[in-house]
Order: sequence, then C-alpha cells, then structure tokens
Amino acid sequence: MGEKEVVHVARFDSPVGALRVASTLRGLAYLELPRASGRGLSGWLRRQRPSVQVVEGFAPNREAVRQVLEYLEGKRREFALALDLRGTPFQREVWQALLGIPRGETRSYREIAEAVGRPGALRAVGGANGANPVPLVVPCHRVIESGGRLGGFGGGAELKAWILALEGAAPADAEPRLL
Repeated sequence: MGEKEVVHVARFDSPVGALRVASTLRGLAYLELPRASGRGLSGWLRRQRPSVQVVEGFAPNREAVRQVLEYLEGKRREFALALDLRGTPFQREVWQALLGIPRGETRSYREIAEAVGRPGALRAVGGANGANPVPLVVPCHRVIESGGRLGGFGGGAELKAWILALEGAAPADAEPRLL
C-alpha cells in the first residue's frame, strides 16, 4: 500500500470570522469560510483519497494565512500562492476562468459558461462555482446573476457583498464593514 498524502490543516481568526485552510506539498487545497454551506473542510477531507493523513499545522499554511489576512484587510489585491485544486476537468476549467476575472469586476454565470465554451451550461457553471475549494483565492464571489443580483456564495450573501465592496465591485453606497 502507498504512502499517505499529508494534508496540513490550520485554523485562524480573520476580519470576517474564523477560517480554516488545508494544504498539501503542491499548495493550498482548501479554504473554509465562516458559516460555509455544505460539509466544509471535514466533508472535503472525506472526499479525498482514503490515503490522506490530516496533520494540524500552522507552519505549512503560514503563507496562505498571511495572504488571506492581507486580502481581507484590504492590503493585498492578488494572491500569489501555489494551488492544489481538485475537481473534475470541467470544474478546473471553470475555476481557471474565475482566476481571469480582475479584482473590482464581476462576471455573470452566462459569461463564464461562454468563456469555457459551454454557453448552455449555466447550472453546471453554478455547480462548479459552488464546488470551488479555495474561495477568495479563486474568486467565485465575482460571479453574479445576469440581472445583477448577487447569487449564491458558500459564505452567505452578506459576506459576498462585503467582499465585493472591499474590492470596489459593489454599488457606490455599499461600504465595506466588518460583519
């Protein structure tokens, strides 16, 4: 039987609440937002190979934690992290398209579907967006409904609005404020 892959997990406090990250030797693999919908980090870990060994460890996650905190404090505009994104080929294609959305801008689910060459796959794009394991870093919060409504977000609509306001992508009267 093969050697177990080590996943380092760390919890830290941020301006929006407690967050957890998980990383492998390849890079950041998971970022759990506060009030995340779904099964969160524990569900993600269960879906990984049975050969995963979970180790609590802040040191291997230090750079990811630093960059996420800087971002949430408005001191960082872009992330410079190695990522270990795990998903289907379609999900990874959608996540790559999300990485192309500049800070301060949004795209509709339809625009992302068109960008990946599947203009009729709005629901599939929404599903891939919702399955994004590293929100904030892969900016799924920048995807909104065609009519301008926020749409869904794993951390909730209030956090999505806060993040968009922090980035300057919200209406002028929406000021970023701590939740």
